[in-house]
Amino acid sequence: MLYSMSTPAAKRRQLRERLASGELLQFPGAFNPLAARLIQQRGFDGVYISGAVLSAELGLPDIGLTTLSEVAGRSHQIARMTELPALVDADTGFGEPMNVARTVQELEDAGVAGLHIEDQLNPKRCGHLDGKEVVDEPTALKRIRAAVDARRDPDLLIMARTDVRGVAGLEATIDRAKALVDAGADAIFPEAMTSLAEFQAVREAVGVPILANMTEFGKSELFTVSQLRDVGVSIVIWPVSLLRLAMGAALRGLDELQAEGALTRLLPEMQHRAELYELIDYEGYNHFDAGVFNFQIPGVLAN
Repeated sequence: MLYSMSTPAAKRRQLRERLASGELLQFPGAFNPLAARLIQQRGFDGVYISGAVLSAELGLPDIGLTTLSEVAGRSHQIARMTELPALVDADTGFGEPMNVARTVQELEDAGVAGLHIEDQLNPKRCGHLDGKEVVDEPTALKRIRAAVDARRDPDLLIMARTDVRGVAGLEATIDRAKALVDAGADAIFPEAMTSLAEFQAVREAVGVPILANMTEFGKSELFTVSQLRDVGVSIVIWPVSLLRLAMGAALRGLDELQAEGALTRLLPEMQHRAELYELIDYEGYNHFDAGVFNFQIPGVLAN
């Protein structure tokens, strides 16, 4: 009922312990708090909060237009709604090293278990678009050092994302990743890898957990969980997938309304009212107020 019973500190410890186990953790992207609860219900390991999704929700392109307050606010709404650890996209840290430090503390206060900061030049752009630019290595390292120095909970996961692969190739990516680890990064997010061999090369070079971004229609092939596990990937995210599925369904629904004037034919594709009420735990609220959940839902089959 209401929000998560686990504290942010407990979720951070949970993420650290799971990463230390050597498992491959699966983090679908939540486009809202209800989606985060669905991800938990279906048994996944964590929730990813995508900057691209937040931008899209606001009707904006993913080119660095969102603000720290918008990202922190949405992260708080999502993280508090699930017992799972949440990993959030902190873009470039929203400014210079002092801004990065504030970003870390704001997101820590929002209850996330981890965040990643990238080495793109401001204003950044989606990691799977052409024309990206990255900052020089000293600037990238300053961002990560500032992030590590600013965290108050040592279990908060500071992940460094590098976009060097799309600019200067794999060897330069590995060199940058090693330097980011030396600067204090707990994990590495090598963006836009083009093969399993590239993921494996980064993992073997850095010796810390790495993340694979399985975003659709991007630079990376959509590898399976088993394939990624075999090359040593520690976390896999599907950042925009649920939003794409939901928007695709919404588009089909609008088309059906225009064509038929009703959505009767699409009822089997919809989440039933009973499933929604179970997900948001209507019955749990009855513990506090019997007037809240005092009704039957027609057509619901007993479990």
